[in-house]
Amino acid sequence: MSLPEIVSRERWRAAREELLRKEEAVRRARDVLSAERRRLPRVEVDPEYVFEGGDGKATLLDLFEGRAQLVVHHFMFAPEWEAGCPCCAAFLDQVGHLAHLRARNTSFAAVSRAPFTRILPFKARMGWAVPWYSSCHSDFNHDFEATVERDGDLVERPGVSCFLRERDQVFHTYSVHDDGLDGLAATPGLLDLTALGRNPLGSDRLRYHDEYED
Repeated sequence: MSLPEIVSRERWRAAREELLRKEEAVRRARDVLSAERRRLPRVEVDPEYVFEGGDGKATLLDLFEGRAQLVVHHFMFAPEWEAGCPCCAAFLDQVGHLAHLRARNTSFAAVSRAPFTRILPFKARMGWAVPWYSSCHSDFNHDFEATVERDGDLVERPGVSCFLRERDQVFHTYSVHDDGLDGLAATPGLLDLTALGRNPLGSDRLRYHDEYED
């Protein structure tokens, strides 16, 4: 493996400042893209999807837990698999404490096609407390392109879909799959995918996760 060149502090500082200008340009472009994403039209979700979770059966509206937004992680876990996808597990490991999302009126849940009886022991093995639901009895994965047909076989795809709630109406606002998930697992990255963005409550101040008001 080729290692970076060894230089003086002055040359390093000059190179760092040149790279910093490029990094700032990328951040500005990302902010413009995030604003454009928030202006995407929304589409009402008509089917009454039924999921199975820790409290039994649930609808898509239930997954919001009363909040305005919902981020769903399409976790690759097919019904015949013994365990979930390692890459999806690494993504979920990075999501962190959900209090930061919930304080911004946004819920988070993982959804897989595997039956809940198979999800539960794997979730316990990983030590996750994140809400996780089975969609094995609905077309949810197919409708949001997390399970697709290729050459006659069903193929799982990692992804994230975002939903917005207006009273009892649910709207789909955004989805991203495969390599588009790179770098998105942190709270700001997930909020950037949503219709309301990073600051839905008018305050961007982060707190310790046990200091948010419920």
